[in-house]
Amino acid sequence: QVQLVESGGGLVQPGGSLRLSCAGSGFIFRNYAMSWYRQGPGKERELVASIGSTSGRATNYVDAVKGRFNIARDDAKSTMFLQMNSQQSDNTSMYYCYARRLYTNDDKWGQGTQVTASP
Repeated sequence: QVQLVESGGGLVQPGGSLRLSCAGSGFIFRNYAMSWYRQGPGKERELVASIGSTSGRATNYVDAVKGRFNIARDDAKSTMFLQMNSQQSDNTSMYYCYARRLYTNDDKWGQGTQVTASP
């Protein structure tokens, strides 16, 4: 069964940190570019960070999180991570894991993990 399962969400205070994880199963994880998306209340889903599947493992971040968030992957464990530091009070969002095999229509979404920023 193909699955992406996120974990690590929770309540975070302004300035605090959280580490999200995304565990993949049922597919060859290392062949997929991986990304984190988020969707806040009443907002559209947006790309937060991505990491490539090639040897360079290129990373990209939305401007709002550059310098605060770090995306990483461990292909041996079929897991991707998002280290979120210096959380802002307006960052209440559902975070989703996304996998895509390049040059194909083969993609997958996780169910999401909730991050709630305390006021």
